[in-house]
Amino acid sequence: MYTSHEDIGYDFEDDPKDKKTLKPHPNIDGGWAWMMVLSSFFVHILIMGSQMALGVLNVEWLEEFHQSRGLTAWVSSLSMGITLIVGPFIGLFINTCGCRQTAIIGGLVNSLGWVLSAYAANVHYLFITFGVAAGLGSGMAYLPAVVMVGRYFQKRRALAQGLSTTGTGFGTFLMTVLLKYLCAEYGWRNAMLIQGAVSLNLCVCGALMRPLSPGKNPNDPGEKDLRVLPAHSTESVKSAGQQGRTEEKDGGPGNEETLGDLQAQECPDRAGHRKNMWALRILKTLSWLTMRVRKGFEDWYSGYFGTASLFTNRMFVAFIFWALFAYSSFVIPFIHLPEIVNLYNLSEQNDIFPLTSIIAIVHIFGKVILGVIADLPCISVWNVFLLANFTLVLSIFILPLMHTYAGLAVICALIGFSSGYFSLMPVVTEDLVGIEHLANAYGIIICANGISALLGPPFAGLHIQKCNFGNILHRKMFYWLGTVAHACNLSTLGG
Repeated sequence: MYTSHEDIGYDFEDDPKDKKTLKPHPNIDGGWAWMMVLSSFFVHILIMGSQMALGVLNVEWLEEFHQSRGLTAWVSSLSMGITLIVGPFIGLFINTCGCRQTAIIGGLVNSLGWVLSAYAANVHYLFITFGVAAGLGSGMAYLPAVVMVGRYFQKRRALAQGLSTTGTGFGTFLMTVLLKYLCAEYGWRNAMLIQGAVSLNLCVCGALMRPLSPGKNPNDPGEKDLRVLPAHSTESVKSAGQQGRTEEKDGGPGNEETLGDLQAQECPDRAGHRKNMWALRILKTLSWLTMRVRKGFEDWYSGYFGTASLFTNRMFVAFIFWALFAYSSFVIPFIHLPEIVNLYNLSEQNDIFPLTSIIAIVHIFGKVILGVIADLPCISVWNVFLLANFTLVLSIFILPLMHTYAGLAVICALIGFSSGYFSLMPVVTEDLVGIEHLANAYGIIICANGISALLGPPFAGLHIQKCNFGNILHRKMFYWLGTVAHACNLSTLGG
């Protein structure tokens, strides 16, 4: 039912049924493939890095609009959530327009969202311009960046995805420093205008996403020179004129009149042929676009609701439920670490080197190292993925039991390293459904992550407000509940 990843990166001759004509594409695992990694790396810096640094702007919005923390936090939650939740619908754009056009349009929409947000009069205005518009543009650029890396790599898929997703970690540091500087020097409104200009680089990243095997489509009006048809008529007129000139040399007053009539008719005929040429070109272009949109929609619809629906794959359905809880378990340390530090009077040591920084730094190395290990021929990517998941769950269980800074630092390092398995998510998704369905399938996976990102912070804030974390036992119970949910889904996936 699904295309396996062994079929990726091969070109067929005229007859796709002839297995002898199967040839490896020269750019697979090399050449332009590394430009895809570079493009995806900068997309992660500009999108995920910017969203991780929104805390800088959140402080400015609180001072500007004097709204509650919960209401203001919904701006960044909407932006991050919509970036991921729109994944299934972005798959429709990819099937119709391709990854390059989708990413370029996404860069323009994202930049427009930043620019319009600079003129916000209240927080509700930011919900539309930044939460929805910028979030939609981010989603349109993010999914193609992941899909294109998967299409260009076979043997080094995990390493390529790991290198590209490290842009999130680097972007978090870079964008935080940049936004702090811009807000201090120019104010938050001008900072958003400048960031909107910086986001236009997403269009450059999208332009680098060259299709793997574009080929030549005989039905594509761009592949044909439509001037061929009227050219014959023009040549016939010219040849008639040349015949008239030849006959004129032979003599005869009647030939002069014939030549004059042909010259008088030549200009109107040329204008008519130009009109016919442009009309034919427009009709063929519209016909080609209509067929392309209809085919893209049919592929997208059949992938979700047709006989070849992704939801008929039980392993993939289990993977969706895992993704729904995986992200919320990852953010647990970031929610509870400040409280744990204050509880055990470790603020001075934490100010010197924050525990959250340990997670972020080791997380970058974890993505690359786990990618290298997963690409080894003697090791299954699924074994690496599941082992890293169990390590993360175990580390989160142990974290509340650590009472010293050194112990917390070791556990935070394990959390950062094991959470590097997020770079393997596109790889295991591709193994489940095949490269042809990667865009639609990974769109569903990041949509599940987006639901966690959208509802997780408000739910955590509500829970903290109600129970006020009055005792350590209640804190540990809440801490472990999220981990247990993750572990239960992981055991289902592993089985």
